Amino acid sequence: MIVDDEPNILMSLEYAFKKKAFQVYVARDGTEALEIADEYFPDVVLLDIMMPHLDGYETLKRLRANKKLSHTKVVFLSAKSKEADLKKGLELGVDSYETKPFSIKRIIAKVEDLIS
Repeated sequence: MIVDDEPNILMSLEYAFKKKAFQVYVARDGTEALEIADEYFPDVVLLDIMMPHLDGYETLKRLRANKKLSHTKVVFLSAKSKEADLKKGLELGVDSYETKPFSIKRIIAKVEDLIS
């Protein structure tokens, strides 16, 4: 699942992952992401931090608190690149942290590595 409030990022990642034959769900904020995750149980969530309604940190907390989703791998994709942001993500249980701008090939390789 790809969670980001930026339409261009959603479209480009969705296209790239579908081209690689991944099943893809997209959400525009954390609230929508939690609803989709609770229904479809994604293996990996690519999660932006700065979003309206429910940010990535709170979304991650709620994913980790849900026993049905505890196996889900989460990769932060964020423009926030300070050490404190990385530390907070790791403390909350993020599996990987990638900063924007990012390489789509690198993100696909990261997801493939997480699910193998």
